[in-house]
Amino acid sequence: ALEASEYPYSTLDDILAAARSRGEAPLLLLLDLLKDPQNVGGLLRTAEAVGVHGVVIQRRRAVGITPTVVHVSAGAAEHLLVAQVTNLARTISRLKEQEVWVAGLEAMREAQLYREADLRGSLAVVVGSEGKGLRRLVRERCDFLVRLPMHGRVTSLNVSVAGSVMLYEVLRQRSLGGS
Repeated sequence: ALEASEYPYSTLDDILAAARSRGEAPLLLLLDLLKDPQNVGGLLRTAEAVGVHGVVIQRRRAVGITPTVVHVSAGAAEHLLVAQVTNLARTISRLKEQEVWVAGLEAMREAQLYREADLRGSLAVVVGSEGKGLRRLVRERCDFLVRLPMHGRVTSLNVSVAGSVMLYEVLRQRSLGGS
């Protein structure tokens, strides 16, 4: 029988220090109570591909970094810093104290289109749980909300797909320059 150790979670401070050590504006991905390991693995894979400095997940009522998550991430979970926190809303407040802007991805009419938001500086992108989106307190702590345009009859995308589109927009804007 194979024995494996637990996933080596990092801290929020580790993630911010990693960005500073590279001389880059921090880029974090925050997952608000995602429960499907397929979605978490897919988001980790995209996060690593676009240069996210770290991912924040919740300790309870959400999927952790399991063997399934690692497998779906195609190994990206082994190259990312992932922090587990007890309270995501409090973590968002801590990020704001560090001058990190927080953008919530939410399918709300009043949210601005994702391409119209300035995503170039220190940023944390928050994606909500499957089916429910962002919880109220998490949504209220965000500095601004962004949405993806939806022209068909389906009103939302899978969280992994939506989060990936958003992260690639961050990469596109950062590649254009400025911070």
